[in-house]
Amino acid sequence: MSECAVGVLLAAGAGTRYGSPKVLAHDGAWLRAAVQALRDGGCDRVVVVLGAAETSVPDGATAVLAPDWHRGMSASFRAGLAAASNAEYAVVHVVDTPDVGPDVVRAVLDAAAETGLSRAVFDGRPGHPVVLAGRHFDAAAASASGDFGARNFLRGRDDVVAVECSQWATGIDHDYR
Repeated sequence: MSECAVGVLLAAGAGTRYGSPKVLAHDGAWLRAAVQALRDGGCDRVVVVLGAAETSVPDGATAVLAPDWHRGMSASFRAGLAAASNAEYAVVHVVDTPDVGPDVVRAVLDAAAETGLSRAVFDGRPGHPVVLAGRHFDAAAASASGDFGARNFLRGRDDVVAVECSQWATGIDHDYR
């Protein structure tokens, strides 16, 4: 059975610049906020990709392990897309953008209907979430390498709908405390 949209929350990293895995930041507040944003923004299911840290995930989410998480975001991205393989869309989000809420997720998910590819933009700066239609999963996963998930796949494409979201959030990822 196919699901319409699966939220894929990338949260497997060690957070070396931050000083600890970001999935644990603020006693799990970032994790809870991201899962809630994905659920309230229209995702039928949410998978949280873990790796460097083990933690329980909020109700309404399922944990997925990226055993090769140490290879970078690409490993988490591939694990997340594999867990969303039956979905019409994957809404790929990151745990370290805590001010991104359901309004952003909904806007980007709605925009993907046009071409099957969309991404949040904050004051003209590309960010997360990124939405991929299922037909793009294999190519996006194959292009991922190192610390780049969908970036290489999306670069240079003219069919990615950019959704300005700065009216709802900054989209700033927190790499340092």
